[in-house]
Amino acid sequence: MCEGVRAAGDAAAAADVDVITSSGRRRIPAHSTVLASASPVLESILQHRLKKERDAAAAGGKVRRAVVRIRGVTDDAAAAFVRLLYAGSSGDEEEIDEKSAAQMLVLAHAYRVPWLKRRCEGAIGSRLTAESVVDTMQLAALCDAPQLHLRCTRLLAKEFKAVEKTEAWRFLQENDPWLELDILQRLHDADLRRRKWRRKRAEQGVYVELSEAMDCLSHICTEGCTEVGPVGRAPAAAPCPAYATACRGLQLLIRHFSRCHRTSCSRCQRMWQLLRLHAALCDLPDGHCNTPLCMQFRRKEEKAAAKAKAKAGDDDDKWGLLVKKVRVARAMSSLGKRRQMSCSQC
Repeated sequence: MCEGVRAAGDAAAAADVDVITSSGRRRIPAHSTVLASASPVLESILQHRLKKERDAAAAGGKVRRAVVRIRGVTDDAAAAFVRLLYAGSSGDEEEIDEKSAAQMLVLAHAYRVPWLKRRCEGAIGSRLTAESVVDTMQLAALCDAPQLHLRCTRLLAKEFKAVEKTEAWRFLQENDPWLELDILQRLHDADLRRRKWRRKRAEQGVYVELSEAMDCLSHICTEGCTEVGPVGRAPAAAPCPAYATACRGLQLLIRHFSRCHRTSCSRCQRMWQLLRLHAALCDLPDGHCNTPLCMQFRRKEEKAAAKAKAKAGDDDDKWGLLVKKVRVARAMSSLGKRRQMSCSQC
C-alpha cells in the first residue's frame, strides 16, 4: 500500500505539466512528452509554455510547471481526455461514457487526435436515436466527422417520420431552415441513388436470366433434356440442374414455337428474339452450331451491320447494347462458377 502511494507520488513529482480544467478546481499533473506525442496542437502549446518557464527559471525566477488549460468541457471529460491520451491508440480501449462522448469528440477534433476522434464517432454512432440524431448531425458537421455524419443520414432516411416528431427537428425548422433544406436535399439524393441502384440490380437480373436462357438453349439443342432434343437424337431422360428454374420453361416455349402457326403470337415472338440473341452471342464456326436458325440470323446480322455503317437506327443501338450486356453477364457468371469450382477443390 505504502509503495503504491509512494510510486504515485513519484510519478506526480516527475510530471512537468499541469492540465487545468474549465472550472479551475481541478489540476491534473501530466508529462509534456506524452501530451506532445499524442497531439500536435498540445505539442505546439507546450513548446511555447515550457520555453517561457525555462526562460523565467534562467532569469532567477521560481521553477514552476507549465500550465495547459482545457476549456469548454466538464472536469470529468477533461480528465478522461488526458487519461485516454496516456492510454494511446494501441492501449486497451476504454469505454467512452455516453455523457462525455460528445465533449470528447470536440476535444479530439480541436486537439487533432484522429484515433480518439474515430473512437468517439463509433461510440456516439452506436447510441444514435431518433431523438438525438439532429443534434448529432450538427455536431458531426462542426467536428468534420464524416463517418458519424453518414450514420446520421442513414438513420434519418430510415426513421424520418419519427425524427419529424421530435423537439430537435421542430427547433431546427424554426431556427435553421437552411440546415433543414440541406438535410431534406441529402435525403432526396439518397433516395434517388437507392432507386437507381435497385433499377440497375433489376436490369442486371434480366441480363443474368437471358444469359442462363442462352446456356439452356445451347444445352437443349446440343444434348437434349427430358422433352426436347436435337434432330435424330433422343433427349436425355434425367433433368439437368437448371431444369426447374429455366430449362423446363424454355422447352415448353420451344414446343409451342414448333406447333404454333399464328403470325402475331407473343410467345413465338419471344422465341424469335431468343434465337436472334443466341446467334449474336454464338462464337462457334459455321456449321458447328446445332441451334436452329443460328446461321441464318448471323448472316442477317452481318448484312444489317454492313448497312448500319452508313446509318444506324435506334433499334439497332438498343439491340447491340442488349447483346453487350448479356455477354458481360455470361462472362461474370462463368467467372463465378470457376471460382466456386476452385474453392471446392481446395
